[in-house]
Parts: sequence; structure tokens; C-alpha cells
Amino acid sequence: MGDPGPCACTTLRRATRAVTALYDAALSPMGLRITQFSVLRILERRGPLTITALAAAAALDRSTMGRNLEPLSRRRLVKLLSGEDQRERVVRLTPEGRAAIRRALPRWEGMQRQFRSFVKIASINRLVDRFENLKGV
Repeated sequence: MGDPGPCACTTLRRATRAVTALYDAALSPMGLRITQFSVLRILERRGPLTITALAAAAALDRSTMGRNLEPLSRRRLVKLLSGEDQRERVVRLTPEGRAAIRRALPRWEGMQRQFRSFVKIASINRLVDRFENLKGV
């Protein structure tokens, strides 16, 4: 049996970490990481969400979302409120959060342009769709 080459999963994980580091570096002057910026953008588009729904929208588990919300809440970029069910918390974007998005958006857009100059987003989307379809197999 021939050498199968590097593990595809490990290679993709390395690529994901490298891309995350690039976006984090671009957003660093704004005091944000890409995961935090993404959370703010999701809330901007969808409005207030439960932590569970926000985690699902961001493709994070609930505990990871909680850790991402702590610094955003301390900076008053988001507000955590009680939900209809007292056990669930709702996250709302604040005016300060909207201002943070506006300030960070040009840096994010610059990284988007740079990334898209050498990677076709449609190719990544096809790869994700293909893998998600394999889950049920």
C-alpha cells in the first residue's frame, strides 16, 4: 500500500488555524478576534438570540460561545438578558457593539479581499456542503 500522504483533517485544521490567525491579526487593532466579530455580525443580522441559537448560528458549542461572550459583555458590546424561560439567556447587540462593527468592518473587508484573491469561497462552500451531506451516510 502506497503512502497516503498527509492527513486531510490535520491539513484542514492547520489551514483553518492559519486563516483564523490572519483575521485575528487584522482585527487586533480593534480589540476583536474573528470569532467575536462574527458573533457581533450574527447579532446585527438576526437580532437578539438565545445563547444556544447564537452558538448554532456561529457553529460553536454553547460553552465556547459563553467564553466568547464574556469579553464582549465586559466591553458592553453585547448585553445578556433573561429569556422567556428563566434558564435561557438572550444576547442583544448594543449601540457600542454596532459601533465596534463599523470600526472593524474595513479591516475585515480588507482581509476578505486578500483571502479571496487566492481562495475561491465557492470551492470552500462546496467542500462544506459535501462534508455535511456525508454526516448522514
